[in-house]
Amino acid sequence: MKIIALHSNEKQLIKKSIKGDQKAQKLLYDKFSPKMFGVCRQYIKDLHFAEDVMINGFVKVFNHLSSFQNKGSFEGWVRTIMVRESISYLRKRQFVVYDDDAVKVNEQISPTNEGLLDVEYVQHLIDELPEGYKAVFLLNTMEGYGHTEIAEMLEISEGTSKSQLFKARRMLQENLNLKGMSPKSRSANKK
Repeated sequence: MKIIALHSNEKQLIKKSIKGDQKAQKLLYDKFSPKMFGVCRQYIKDLHFAEDVMINGFVKVFNHLSSFQNKGSFEGWVRTIMVRESISYLRKRQFVVYDDDAVKVNEQISPTNEGLLDVEYVQHLIDELPEGYKAVFLLNTMEGYGHTEIAEMLEISEGTSKSQLFKARRMLQENLNLKGMSPKSRSANKK
């Protein structure tokens, strides 16, 4: 009986991928593409554009794979590339608008599970943020970047970054409150 290794060693896959081994590259892609699609999707509402950005991100991953130093996690390195590719996409398409007039109340959907927030609902609320608010919010809260880093990535001032984060949080809170989902009602629903 022949034993087949179900999980290849990540470092071996990386080494083989650097040498141009397409099977190893496919295994890395298959392993990380679902998570990385989720990362791109956080920034880009349209699924098709998010997938395009993810694919472009993986092209960069494989083109620059030899620069991965094995310091930190490989997944974190790939995630950073995906975030930067998503931001680059938004900047090129000029979807990131830092305009106070961009705030608007969008179509209403109701939360599921008797008021408890689910992932789809939260993603919908984030998707409804103006693109500038959304980018700063995700970079800060999801990726952990500080305002200096965000300002450099988005080519804005630190003050604008701080302002956009404040406004994004306020808008999310207002949208939750409009839908009867204040922090008090959420905690009451959990009991």
